Amino acid sequence: MIMRQAKIYYDKVFCGLLTETNDGDFTFRYDGDYINQYPEQFITFSMPVNNAEYKDKRLFPFFEGLIPEGWLLDIAARNWKINRNDRMGLLLACCKNCIGAVSVEPVNENHE
Repeated sequence: MIMRQAKIYYDKVFCGLLTETNDGDFTFRYDGDYINQYPEQFITFSMPVNNAEYKDKRLFPFFEGLIPEGWLLDIAARNWKINRNDRMGLLLACCKNCIGAVSVEPVNENHE
């Protein structure tokens, strides 16, 4: 599996980087500038703002919650030809303009 990344924004301010590793694990780290400027503005209660790298074997529940469900998921998976189990792929394709303060922007694989 190719490593994929997403820039995470809170109210249009870059707040951190979500990464799917080559092993299929997930990490999230808040951006240093965001930590300094918005130390109390977390994206979810389970991931308070700090310098720690959050790690999990699955996509973090908060980000899972951004992915469409039901018939909307069916439409997204069919139109973008993404497997319903490819949670990172669905997040990258469907969650740029989410309802709420958080948005997801895919990191271009060819851009360093």
